Amino acid sequence: MAEVTSYEPGTPSYIDLATTDLDAAKHFYGALFDWDAQDMPAGDQGIYTMLSRHGKDVAGAYQMNPEMAAQGVPPNWTTYITVADVAAAATAVTASGGTVVTDPFDVMTAGRMALAQDPTGATFAMWQAKESIGSYLVNEPGTLVWNELQTDDTAACESFYAEVFGWKAETAETPSGAYTSFRAGDRPVAGMMEIRPEWGPVPPNWSIYLAVVDCDATIEKAVAMGASLEMEPMDIPGVGRMALLQDPQGAYFYIMTAPNAA
Repeated sequence: MAEVTSYEPGTPSYIDLATTDLDAAKHFYGALFDWDAQDMPAGDQGIYTMLSRHGKDVAGAYQMNPEMAAQGVPPNWTTYITVADVAAAATAVTASGGTVVTDPFDVMTAGRMALAQDPTGATFAMWQAKESIGSYLVNEPGTLVWNELQTDDTAACESFYAEVFGWKAETAETPSGAYTSFRAGDRPVAGMMEIRPEWGPVPPNWSIYLAVVDCDATIEKAVAMGASLEMEPMDIPGVGRMALLQDPQGAYFYIMTAPNAA
């Protein structure tokens, strides 16, 4: 197992799902990725579900509240990025042109977090670990393998994420266009690409990639359970085979086979 015991600051470390039907989402992702679900009381927020694989937490999920629905927020996955001090990180977000959506707060004894948006509107969370580091398994089938920013202003985002997390951006041309790798020190931690007109009205967002053994078989299974295929599978040389899916409630996620995830 690709088990993780800690995350360096500036590393994506967790994902969770906001959905309109928590029970249905637990069934869908549980069947697709072999995730177990454990409901936990979350005070005024109701129930928070921990999603695990092989007994290790890999993600979370919760029922969207009426306020989110009234604001037109669609079901979505959120990327969490580890920080040493979430209050300081929130200050850096504001100073760098971003927006703090939710001020830092304690998540029971698990950690401390804040929700933010970069200058182009892409939403992400910042996580200061206490008892929980986030995802304890990564880079293997059924777990998080990559996080990617899709934006309409890559230059603004390069500057923003450098100031907030210290990321260095390295951009290379690919058959699909320019692709940026964000690095924390010498480690690639996330990617970035520009939203293309042919995609339609896609807002700036942080997308998640979940590793699978067989991309095509996973697509077939997901569609049979009510998901929709939003991007046909494609092979990326040296990376793997990938596709974009939308779950039955409307949240988007990528699946990808990778050499180190088989």
